[in-house]
Amino acid sequence: MRNLKLTVAYDGTHYHGFQDQGLSDRPTIQRELERAWERLVGERVKVIGAGRTDAGVHAEGQVVNFRTASDAIPAERVPYAMNGVLPPDIRVVGAVEVPLEFHARYWAVAKQYVYRIDNRPFPSPLLRHYTHFVSRPLDVEAMDRAAQYLVGRHDFKAFAGSGHAGRSTVRTVTRCDVTARDGLVAITLEADGFLFHMVRIIAGTLVEVGKGKRDPEWVREVLASKDRRMAGPTLPGKGLTLMWVAYPPGTPGERQGLRLDT
Repeated sequence: MRNLKLTVAYDGTHYHGFQDQGLSDRPTIQRELERAWERLVGERVKVIGAGRTDAGVHAEGQVVNFRTASDAIPAERVPYAMNGVLPPDIRVVGAVEVPLEFHARYWAVAKQYVYRIDNRPFPSPLLRHYTHFVSRPLDVEAMDRAAQYLVGRHDFKAFAGSGHAGRSTVRTVTRCDVTARDGLVAITLEADGFLFHMVRIIAGTLVEVGKGKRDPEWVREVLASKDRRMAGPTLPGKGLTLMWVAYPPGTPGERQGLRLDT
């Protein structure tokens, strides 16, 4: 028995998220990866993802793992083999064998997400699937000042979607900044974990500041309120990309594949 850890990049535009929902008419990243392995070696496996990205969300460095009884394909050849049968909008960019107890989600110690906004006068048709368009000029400096209130260990209940009942909403954010270049705004977050819709709600909240509807200090009030109704809207999934997933030192294949920090 082997446990394979893969780094995967994908365009989530045409998928109903990462996690398979058991619905044949809703393609998912997990299902495509499982089908690819079955086509190659005739074995059904269960693929586990570090981040259960939502519909339309993309990834540069998603990490998955699965156990297989097959040794037909050496780990270093797995990306080439799987990419030969995967759809062109999903690519395995790294593979390594890991201990059997490794779990892509439970072993993760940090993740980075980037939310991108097209803030030019007219939206680029080439970026429509990868950015959220905001026509009103955004005050990026004010957004970045507001973002700093989120750095540290806090209760992020105000920035969590539904589905966290009974679970801790405390997370440690080590980076939250807002930058802009050529009319494209990037909101970058790094944390030890993320709540459902957390990045998209934070992005929506910071956009309210960028539009001048709220002062940067308002974000601190939202955080303290622990009330989802106080925060901004949940922005569309298409602007969000999972950039990388980090694991404890010594984990095989740590941060392999694409690494595109912004």
